[in-house]
Amino acid sequence: MKTAIVIGAGVTGLSTAYHLAKRGYGRVVVLEKNEIGAGSSSRAAGISTGLLWSETGVRARRHALRIFREFSNELPGYTFHNEQGCLNLFSPELWPARAALLPLYDRLEAPYQILRPAEIRRRWPGLNPADDFLGLLDPTGGYSEPAEYLPGLTQRARALGVEIRENVQVNEICIKNGRACGVKTADGLIAADVVIVATYAWILPLLAAVGLSLPVKTFVHQRYVSAPLTSPVQFPPINADPFFGYIRPAKGNRVLLGIETPERDDFKVPSLDFRLDPLTAEPDLIAPTVEKFKNFFPTLADLQWESTHVGLLSFSMDGEPIIGPVTGVEGLWVGNCFHSGGFSYSPAAGYFLAELAATGSAPIDLTAFSPARFAATPAETAEYIASTVPQRNASRRRH
Repeated sequence: MKTAIVIGAGVTGLSTAYHLAKRGYGRVVVLEKNEIGAGSSSRAAGISTGLLWSETGVRARRHALRIFREFSNELPGYTFHNEQGCLNLFSPELWPARAALLPLYDRLEAPYQILRPAEIRRRWPGLNPADDFLGLLDPTGGYSEPAEYLPGLTQRARALGVEIRENVQVNEICIKNGRACGVKTADGLIAADVVIVATYAWILPLLAAVGLSLPVKTFVHQRYVSAPLTSPVQFPPINADPFFGYIRPAKGNRVLLGIETPERDDFKVPSLDFRLDPLTAEPDLIAPTVEKFKNFFPTLADLQWESTHVGLLSFSMDGEPIIGPVTGVEGLWVGNCFHSGGFSYSPAAGYFLAELAATGSAPIDLTAFSPARFAATPAETAEYIASTVPQRNASRRRH
């Protein structure tokens, strides 16, 4: 029987394992250095839109949104909240770049609606966009609650026979004669036919142990969840780039607010032993962010903030995800660098990685996401990894 090892029990790793088991690959083992979802997956916003900036991205997200809808009927306790779609908000300065993508959406038959401020106010009376703003609504978009999704996907994967081992750290990927043949943990070697790396922040130290590298940067990101509102406010998840953040409804009549920190430098994960728990948000972020949002979403001004969730976002050098085989090592696959959209990509990323590992091909052309695109420029990769980059210099790509 063939064995696949998946490193990382976040949403991408669990999705990969689920899809491998569903297609009957053989033995599927997920190794998680902490607990399930202990990385950024449990700290994610879970906002999803299919209106991205590349053909590969749009095609990939179509698969992801389809799977989210299917999972609503399959995963216990999980619902993909598509009731309002997903709204992308634009100022006059930001709109032309997105307007240039509308022909791509038309060609790929990705549905959208352009909403003027009056229409946004009519649909969602709690919102008050500036008169020169525009909204781009993705009617297929929505959001997930990680606290519902992770347990549901874990339960379903285990029901399909996936072995999920928590608190097992992979210290090294074993490579023999140019092929991945397993991993080393504190308990010794675990042999495998394929190894799939689905860690985000830890990918550089993991690959470095076997002399491999990818041009990856990691940034601290923070999200806040409010106390319950005194009265219901209906609104969609909103990617609000003019305000350097996003908002969405949260379970229990709450509001989730995500805040970008453009001046904060990239975070270099020191070792495989690193955990996210010590990460903290920069002080005094809430007040200036609420000030930016308050005219658009006046409800924010009166909210009390109940919890803070700090995680890490991974970006590649060109801002696009990395999905595919590692150049020069047969049987080694990676899924990483989904900017702030790792949760949104994860159902499709797992599906693609499972198909690649099992058959060597994916349902869509993933050339634009392949690790091979960086293989010809090792010096540039090394320079990028060694450099310090503020978040404002990473591609601003939201969910």
